[in-house]
Amino acid sequence: MATYKKKGNKVKNKAGESISAIERDSTTAEVFNTLDETASRSEKWVIKNQKNIFIILGVIVTAILALMAYNNFVGGPKEITAANELAFPKKYFEQAEISAVATDSLYTLGLEGADGKYGFIDIASEFSGTKAGNLANYYAGISYLKMKKYPEAIEFLEKFSSDDEALGPVAKGAIGDAFADLNQPEDALEYYEKAAAERDNSFTTPLFLFKAGNTALDLGKSDRALAIFETIKKNFPKSEEARDIDIYINKAKYAGK
Repeated sequence: MATYKKKGNKVKNKAGESISAIERDSTTAEVFNTLDETASRSEKWVIKNQKNIFIILGVIVTAILALMAYNNFVGGPKEITAANELAFPKKYFEQAEISAVATDSLYTLGLEGADGKYGFIDIASEFSGTKAGNLANYYAGISYLKMKKYPEAIEFLEKFSSDDEALGPVAKGAIGDAFADLNQPEDALEYYEKAAAERDNSFTTPLFLFKAGNTALDLGKSDRALAIFETIKKNFPKSEEARDIDIYINKAKYAGK
């Protein structure tokens, strides 16, 4: 089957070339001339500024190489050393957690070290910036909390940061506990709410919401307490804190009257 092709009438010049062909060739030439001019200006700019360009490139390459060298020869070995050092005081901390006697002595050994080995305090200082140094802040803070040395507990726990599902919220909640024991309920409430918001899970979130709700109730903030208790009932109905939550909801309701 033949395909229909429409024939157009094109004006030709004396050489027999169509006008459209001439225009096309002219436009193409203009494009290439523009590109040549742009490339020429770029080349001139590069030549003019090549010293600065090389300096900038040199700085970037040097920074990359320095970072790689640090990670390979300093950062990596420092992380390993710090992790090895942390094992010693952790032993005393774990013993104190399960022991019924002399717990303060065990926590102190963990904090200060013994037999020429670092404790949590020194590791947090000497290996700042490492994962083990960060963890040392957590262990030191919890140790001081158990020893009822609340300002020291707060100091170290505030230096600790973690993306862990449990450790991050527990550290914030422990600061709340320290403030509660210092009879600073406003600060305690702030940190309980921070702990609850740190991660959304069925363990730490309802636990610290419950502490926040009771603290708010003690502060006479019944509306705030009611909202917190109702959140526990709605979002965490299977949690331990939700078991008798209706009692606390009613308590908050009547406290507001």
